Amino acid sequence: MAVENENKFVQERRAKVAKIRELEVDPYGGRFPDVEHVSDVRSRAEDLALESGESKEDETARVAGRIVLQRVMGNLVFLTIRDGSGDIQVALSKKAVKDQWPVIKTFDLGDIIGMDGYLGKTKTGEITVWGSSVVLLCKALHPPPEKWHGLTDVEMRYRQRYVDLFTNPDVREVFKARSKIIQSVRDYLVGLEYLEVETPVLQPIYGGAAARPFTTHHNTLDLELFLRISPELYLKRLLVGGMERVFEFSRNFRNEGISTQHNPEFTLLELYEAYGDYFVMMQRVEEMVAAAIEDLDDQFTRTFRDVELDFSLPWNRQKYLDLLREHAGVSMDDMAGVRAKAAELGIKHEGKDDAIVVNDVFEETVEPHLVQPTFVYDYPAALCPLTRRHPDDPNIALRFEAYVAGMELGNAYTELNDPDVQYANLKQQLSGQDETMAVMDDDFVLALQYGMPPAGGLGVGIDRLVMLLTDSSSIRDVILFPLQRRAVQHAEPKAADDGSNETAAIKED
Repeated sequence: MAVENENKFVQERRAKVAKIRELEVDPYGGRFPDVEHVSDVRSRAEDLALESGESKEDETARVAGRIVLQRVMGNLVFLTIRDGSGDIQVALSKKAVKDQWPVIKTFDLGDIIGMDGYLGKTKTGEITVWGSSVVLLCKALHPPPEKWHGLTDVEMRYRQRYVDLFTNPDVREVFKARSKIIQSVRDYLVGLEYLEVETPVLQPIYGGAAARPFTTHHNTLDLELFLRISPELYLKRLLVGGMERVFEFSRNFRNEGISTQHNPEFTLLELYEAYGDYFVMMQRVEEMVAAAIEDLDDQFTRTFRDVELDFSLPWNRQKYLDLLREHAGVSMDDMAGVRAKAAELGIKHEGKDDAIVVNDVFEETVEPHLVQPTFVYDYPAALCPLTRRHPDDPNIALRFEAYVAGMELGNAYTELNDPDVQYANLKQQLSGQDETMAVMDDDFVLALQYGMPPAGGLGVGIDRLVMLLTDSSSIRDVILFPLQRRAVQHAEPKAADDGSNETAAIKED
């Protein structure tokens, strides 16, 4: 932001920066090693079982964090600082810190400080680090949001996630949980001798899903490229190469809409297991989700959007066509009835392939009922060009989708490894009406001609899994920097009250 447009709060803080420099102190600090987590300091203090008003000068602590509360009482200042593990109160007296007092008088909410001291409790029983030395590590020029409110504007929270994270501790907990979930899934797969791999993000041919890609251009090679919509076809090439169990946490990009369940850039776990099938993949989904839950809190009954979900094993299993009959009252054997149902539901169906109309009706009538964790399996083959057909019915594909809370969580196949059938399916798709899949990957077909073992393949939406396990209602709540519309103008949250004689605070949870 241009200096001439800065508000009075920023200007006041800039004046303090100048004063700090006059005191020959660097307002942006430097190295401050050997810092303890606030949570560890609090645990140590609790173990001491201190009485109110008691302190132990031999129990030293070194802490650092952002000032989220400030209370000045003459020659004594009480601060609450926040690090990644929690909050703790610190106290600084003019007598104890001596020459550092002039710098302490410039402290504002949002400043980052480091402090040495010893443990104690105030007369009111609050665990406190009594400071013997303090260092200003970073002067915050912008004040945090208005006291007690944190950053509450939803759009602003996503645009200024850096403010959201330090003002709303519950947000940080979601992303800590996300990291733990990903690590739990990774550990589960590595324990089964899966190999984690990386495949290209820039691809000359996009494939593996029905989606519109983002396009770009490589100048040196004069080559049109696509951001991947799926890693599937590259991972299958690895099966051909003898890498029998592979997985990737892939960032995928689809040039499509934004909703509470969709972001154009998202994280997909995709894995392939030679000599497996879609029933093996059901087991993998159940067990990886169970592993994540056990590492989080071991609570298999969880709330999501005010609905109680039971993730206990085994999950429910139901066939696609049975659910269609149950909830839509139609069968694929009667396409006239399916199209009539589509018209009744207000679904545009004229000119669409039968399978697409069937699936539109399924999504409208069946998906809302798939609340508890459920595997829907045996899909219409026309929807699944990369999937092996049922041995007893070529109109059925050996595929499942995992649903929870009416939301698709994962998708799996018994993989098609017949190169001639694969080529025919892709060629037929090229002649269809779906422009999102109008590509032919000849090299992938060539790879299949060298021989790919029978396999099971699975994709799980990591963002949606995190949503479910953290009770986050929108996908943007579990992505650190979700895509946003371009801001019309830069907005700022209302500043906190920096009055020296009043309590001011960033939101406490």
